Amino acid sequence: MSAAGSLLAAVPAAAVLLLTVATRPREVGAVTPLRLAVVRAVLLSGAYAVLVVEVLGASHALTRQAFTVAWLLFLAAAATAAGLRWRRAARLGPAPAAAAVPVPVEAAPVPVGAVVSGGSPDVSPQTVEHGEPDPAPARAGRGPAGLLAAAVDTWRTARPGERLLAGTVGGLVLVELLVALLAEPNNFDSQTYHLPKVEHWVAQGDLDFWPTAIHRQVTIPPGAEYLLLHLRLLTGGDHLHNLVQWAAGVVCLLVAARITAQLGGGRRAQLLTAFVLATTPMVVLQATSTQTDLICAAWVACAATLALDGLRRRTGWGTLLGLGAATGLTAVTKTSGLIAVGPLLVLWGLAQLRLARTDRSAPTGPAAAGGGRRSWPVGGLARTVGGSVLILVVAAVVVGPFLARVTAEFGHPLGPPRLRESIPMERHDPASIVVNALRIGHTAFDTPLAPLRRAGADVIISGAEAIGVDPQDRAITFGRELFPEPAWYPDEDRVAFPLAGALAVIGAVIALARPRRIAPERAGSLRAYAVVVLTAVLLHTAMIKWQPWGNRLLLYAVVLAVPLAGLWLDALLRNRAGGRRSVATVLAVTVLAASALAGVLALSYGFPRRLVGSGSVFTTSDWDTRFLRRPQWADEFRWAATAVQDSGARRIGLVQQNDNWEYPWWLLLRQPDGGSPDLVALQSVLPERPPADPSSVDAIVCTGTRAACAKLVPAGWRLEFRGYVGYALPPGR
Repeated sequence: MSAAGSLLAAVPAAAVLLLTVATRPREVGAVTPLRLAVVRAVLLSGAYAVLVVEVLGASHALTRQAFTVAWLLFLAAAATAAGLRWRRAARLGPAPAAAAVPVPVEAAPVPVGAVVSGGSPDVSPQTVEHGEPDPAPARAGRGPAGLLAAAVDTWRTARPGERLLAGTVGGLVLVELLVALLAEPNNFDSQTYHLPKVEHWVAQGDLDFWPTAIHRQVTIPPGAEYLLLHLRLLTGGDHLHNLVQWAAGVVCLLVAARITAQLGGGRRAQLLTAFVLATTPMVVLQATSTQTDLICAAWVACAATLALDGLRRRTGWGTLLGLGAATGLTAVTKTSGLIAVGPLLVLWGLAQLRLARTDRSAPTGPAAAGGGRRSWPVGGLARTVGGSVLILVVAAVVVGPFLARVTAEFGHPLGPPRLRESIPMERHDPASIVVNALRIGHTAFDTPLAPLRRAGADVIISGAEAIGVDPQDRAITFGRELFPEPAWYPDEDRVAFPLAGALAVIGAVIALARPRRIAPERAGSLRAYAVVVLTAVLLHTAMIKWQPWGNRLLLYAVVLAVPLAGLWLDALLRNRAGGRRSVATVLAVTVLAASALAGVLALSYGFPRRLVGSGSVFTTSDWDTRFLRRPQWADEFRWAATAVQDSGARRIGLVQQNDNWEYPWWLLLRQPDGGSPDLVALQSVLPERPPADPSSVDAIVCTGTRAACAKLVPAGWRLEFRGYVGYALPPGR
């Protein structure tokens, strides 16, 4: 990557930081205002990034120059907004201590302290945990100096255990950043369709669909790849691609901690939430990957925290736009995330209707005075309905162009039948849903204890057969996969989360049954949130088929559920009733130690990126790192690409199957000046996009089987094959 590419890649990051300053909430009493500003900044930047791709794609201008101009304009706008905010803050002077503001208890924000997760702390305007007065608000200004003072005060007032939690989270995030920078993209799906999708856009200069044998290159929502496209064009390569998921992981930590604060958690509860999430192996491994699940989880979490803000106060226009952006970004990244966003928006809407019913703008009279039955004021009801429409409109603006292209191509916004039938459940009778839920739960809570895995699977299989459901039924099982499948190994695509999951389940049960035990001041909000999380999980098991790598599809639900675990652990540590405190402390410390060990082991030995052992990012070459999933293919791809390049071929045909690796060809066959190779598919699963004629190409490269390749090689051509990879050249080349 060139120096110019490095500087250009820093522009989006700088813009997000400036927007964080510009969008910091002005209202007194906002819960964790710095984290709220981060949510606003990333949603605004994410929506802008998607719309830039759509606009420039429609203009056939997906070029480095166009993206550079777009981001420099965005940076200038962010800098202007931050400057105006800074000058206004300077005129107003230091923020007053919010504790001096008379706010009714029921309407007051949650009293929280601060959290250090993945970077900067921010301090609440009221009190820290355990009742000590928080001195930071009175001294901290609104600019960087004030934030630094708040950070120092937060660290000074933190207890040793809190510092240990924060230090562990920060250490994991920094080491993940190191791995993300050192490791080349080597996710299996990225080799097949995530990264080839980006390269097709760069080669074409637009977003038009193309003939391909891999339907996921055009049918799967492209939101995450849109973000990668920005880095690809700004830097000229894929060296920073892993940073998108790493940044999404940081956002998940910050937002999960904020959700904990909104539900009544103090500083320790927020740190416990961040700790449990940061040490979850799936989060650790995906934070250094070019997979898409953490990005989806980040958008869902942003929707959740904005929806929770609407439980106790009327939502302003800025938050409505944020909810719309979060919904649209979720839809354009991974539609399964909408399974959670839907219930969250319902919760938000019901809360806004309740607030409208008690709106002070309601007509005066017995109802308004509390002396009779209350009714919804027309203005408040209209505002809620209008806000809901605005959310949907903004979401449609973000995801609409992609859905329009898919509908035009396949006649359905969800793509071709093979996509609609492969992942979603095709049976919805209660027995099938129960069996599917049990299998998903078995895989999600898998452990290295093989006898336990086998016993649990045997019980599920026997129970399914007893109620007349085939546990391997294709209508409730993805592809040709067979249940059960081990999922305990720290692999980014399938690793289980038994510790985080168990803690979340316990927290959810207590939040539903005894919410005042863990959040006395926010019992109603806590129970409502737990209902939403439970609803999302139940909907997921009723709508998504079991699959061996289904754990990563649940990542958005894990991020939403972990705040319940943090709140419960904090309540466990607060238990001061005689000898029970010692038992509770030992239990909590044991669980946290096990969680930390799981996270460290995943980072150290996880697959396919690890710190130590075979395949370490420190000892493995860049090219071999890309092939850690299939080491035997590394030399085969090079062998075939070298032969094709030596032949002088310009237009090269592709022969491959639905799950084959295409991305290595885009790297190996680049033009001498770094330009994209002229690769065309000789097969196509898109009815309206016919493949290229084999006789129109100068060479053919193949992956899969020799027999499949030979069917498309013209007569008289020389076909060579070595294991998984082959090539064919015409006479004379």
